[in-house]
Amino acid sequence: MVKLLLVGLIVGCWLILGTQANEYLDFNVTEIDRIEELEFGLSKYSSNLNPLLVGLTLIRGADSGAVCLDGTLPGYHLHRGHGSGANSWLIQLEGGGWCNNVRTCAAQLQFRGERIWRAAIDDLKANGMRYADQALLSGCSAGGLAAILRCDEFRDLFPGSTKVKCLSDAGLFLDTADVSGGRTIRNLYNGIVEFQSVKNNLPRICTNHLDPTSCFFPENLISQMKTPLFIVNAAYDTWQIQSSIAPKSADPSGFWHDCRLNHEKCTSGQMRFLQSFRDQMLRVVKGFSMSRQNGLFINSCFAHCQTERQDTWFADDSPVISKKAVAIAVGDWYFDRAEVKLVDCPYPCDKSCHNMVFR
Repeated sequence: MVKLLLVGLIVGCWLILGTQANEYLDFNVTEIDRIEELEFGLSKYSSNLNPLLVGLTLIRGADSGAVCLDGTLPGYHLHRGHGSGANSWLIQLEGGGWCNNVRTCAAQLQFRGERIWRAAIDDLKANGMRYADQALLSGCSAGGLAAILRCDEFRDLFPGSTKVKCLSDAGLFLDTADVSGGRTIRNLYNGIVEFQSVKNNLPRICTNHLDPTSCFFPENLISQMKTPLFIVNAAYDTWQIQSSIAPKSADPSGFWHDCRLNHEKCTSGQMRFLQSFRDQMLRVVKGFSMSRQNGLFINSCFAHCQTERQDTWFADDSPVISKKAVAIAVGDWYFDRAEVKLVDCPYPCDKSCHNMVFR
């Protein structure tokens, strides 16, 4: 299978909506580095692995307007398949974060994600993707949200004979209240939509009856999509705990400080709050999971992005639900071997988790 990582697009392809990203809300640099270290595979679990290094392909023929935040050329990493996998394509959109105002975005930056998406797709089609027999659009974190937002459009790039599906890992960002009763993540998303003029690039199946900010939340999209989608998400997503549920801005007294970094330090009251977040997530996917074409893997772990790390994707001690690891679950779903709707029991019942702990 061809594995294509749009890492080279850096901030230009995390959302692919005319939006771009450069920092995590309410995180300092040390915390961001630690999250990236764990999120992108540089954890204690994978320190002995020899990573595959794939060169960067710049899109030199791109329209002059298709540039990254700093005005440089976009690009991607392409690792070609061979044999039976020569015409199978995996498009992976990596995560990152968002900026939503002048302070977090800085000045003289270009917001050209929409143009980058089109330029990248055109380049990939010219490089053989138009002949694909199978295609999977996937993404992690902000890239997981992008995979949802772009899924049906991606399906339309191929003839009906091509098997096309989508996978979102840690992209199920919920429209939820924070610990102060405020709407931190809704305010963030509203800023993105307004500041970066995202409205026209959002799926019309949503914007034809809801406001643009609501259409940035997957819960208002996933049940209306026509393309098969698989959702992988931790019920206690660490990014959402730290940036949406209990960010510093909503916790000026620091009551949630220890809990937001280490779940084992949460009080019983705090755990009840986090359990209510899990309950909300399960309500959001209830209708979605009723469709046979969709798949689900919601485990009760404190994690974020489990498909990009070998230890959580497919290893001897990978997290499992009903003895099935994420990779096996996704494979069974994609190749139509079985209907996959896996939902874990509430914390702390799952002992297979690779829980993330921050210092």
